[in-house]
Amino acid sequence: MGTIPIMRAYLASSIGVACTAALALPLALYPGPAHARAERAATSGSTQSLPLLPLASGGLDRGVAASGGDTGDRGVAAPDVRPFSLVGVVWDRPSAGLRARVQVRTRAVGSGEWSPWRELLPYEDEAPDPDSPERRSARAHGGTAPLWVGDSDGVQARVRPERTATADADGRAVADEGADGRAAADEGADGRAVAGGVRAAALPAGLRLELVDPGEAPAPPPGRGALRALPAHPVPPRPVPSRPARTHPVPTRPAPPQSVPTRPARTHPVPSRPAPPRSAPTHPAPTPGGAGAAPGAKPSAGSSSGKPSAGLPSGKPSAGLPSGKPSPDPSSPRPSPSKTTAGPLPSPDPSTQPPSALGAEVTKASAAGHTAPRPRIITRAGWGADEKIREKGHVYSKTVKVAFIHHTVTGNKYSCSQAPSVLRSIYRYHVKSLGWRDYGYNFTIDKCGKIYEGRSGGVAKAVRGAHTLGFNTNSMGVAVLGTFSTKKPPAKAVKAIAKLTAWKLGLFKRNPRGTTHLVSGGGNKYKKGTSVKLHVIAGHRDGFATECPGKRLYKKLGSVRKTAARLQGR
Repeated sequence: MGTIPIMRAYLASSIGVACTAALALPLALYPGPAHARAERAATSGSTQSLPLLPLASGGLDRGVAASGGDTGDRGVAAPDVRPFSLVGVVWDRPSAGLRARVQVRTRAVGSGEWSPWRELLPYEDEAPDPDSPERRSARAHGGTAPLWVGDSDGVQARVRPERTATADADGRAVADEGADGRAAADEGADGRAVAGGVRAAALPAGLRLELVDPGEAPAPPPGRGALRALPAHPVPPRPVPSRPARTHPVPTRPAPPQSVPTRPARTHPVPSRPAPPRSAPTHPAPTPGGAGAAPGAKPSAGSSSGKPSAGLPSGKPSAGLPSGKPSPDPSSPRPSPSKTTAGPLPSPDPSTQPPSALGAEVTKASAAGHTAPRPRIITRAGWGADEKIREKGHVYSKTVKVAFIHHTVTGNKYSCSQAPSVLRSIYRYHVKSLGWRDYGYNFTIDKCGKIYEGRSGGVAKAVRGAHTLGFNTNSMGVAVLGTFSTKKPPAKAVKAIAKLTAWKLGLFKRNPRGTTHLVSGGGNKYKKGTSVKLHVIAGHRDGFATECPGKRLYKKLGSVRKTAARLQGR
């Protein structure tokens, strides 16, 4: 029997070794850059981070360690990773620019087919303001725009620095081989050092590829998945006039006096005690119930039915009756209305904002001269935002003077049913990969025209976002899911922009067809402190030298302004 404890200890030790080996096995399958930092949560998604290492001659060599030169091509090949749906490249310092061309291709789950090489576009212009705590935070990083790729389980990425020509021995300029490198990259750049007097731009430190899984969205609380549409002036009716219908039964409460005559019956012996002449005056003075009452008897509570006695003016005592008896007649209905008017207002529709938030919106709409109906807005709970990953609290501006329109450059290969997943992926990329305090845009619109609440803090409030570098204060950012450089934006999305901006700008008394001024916080188009004249509905490119919101979407802003003004009744 003494061997049993030894055998148990041996068995436990064997199981522990086997479990440890099983846990280590997946990591052993991905040497080099595929050793991914991962964060997992059952419903909120996960992020895998793959370092981008120098490429060896002949292709993607994951066994090459980073060298001191740090100016050559970078890449990673991870044919077997956990499923993900969105990719992006990030680096350590947000102020460090990426002078390089970034491309990725992914393998679809199920079919196993590899996509063509796709571009990851610049993103430094859609960020917190330069001097903001959000930008200066130790958690903040630089990064490319994220790209939606759908369900994938394999990835390859390459980063090719910009090449600049240098002078040869005779002082003649030497052109870059392949100009912008596009042809070579599309055919499979081999990453070899560029010769012939061409120098590659230095890459920022900490380059890594982020693979984002949006996870499964939890079911929103009942009635909190969307904010229903409201009229232009969402002022609830005054409760006082609407309450009398409920108070009609109140005057009937004194009806129990019908039973009062039974109580005087108990007092019949009282008149018999005194001499008969004293009881005589009581007979000509009938009570409403027809029963007599002793002159000294006090009426019971609620003895009045609210109706005047026969032959008597309402509210006046009759001769021979105690002066206090008729007083309940006119006063009995009065307390009831006062009690009902002091009650709470009717509860709002379960899909609306909480009463406090709705009240603030009502106040703003009432004070504004031109307002528009509030469109239906899918809440953060409706698209499955994980509130635990964002920074607590909110940052507000004093007002909203400009609505900046963006495109997310995440691509157009998504269905409307996938839009919540795309939002959760972007949200996680903004917070976990770029280190922002929350989702960057204030609102997002999908290709079907659905409007989504973005950064938390209240849809009717002046929440400061991270969408237009240098102009996030006193503005709001509206992003349309997709890329509209060459593709025409859907008509439903354009109409939704007009509805949303008409409503939100109306709360702050802004004319969608007007202009205003914002002071730049610093950027590549306007220096810090410059007062810039802008359209109230402006494109991102109006405040920053960027292609956003895409040539095709930018051309639609004129019609958006016109429609929004019409919705405000201008």
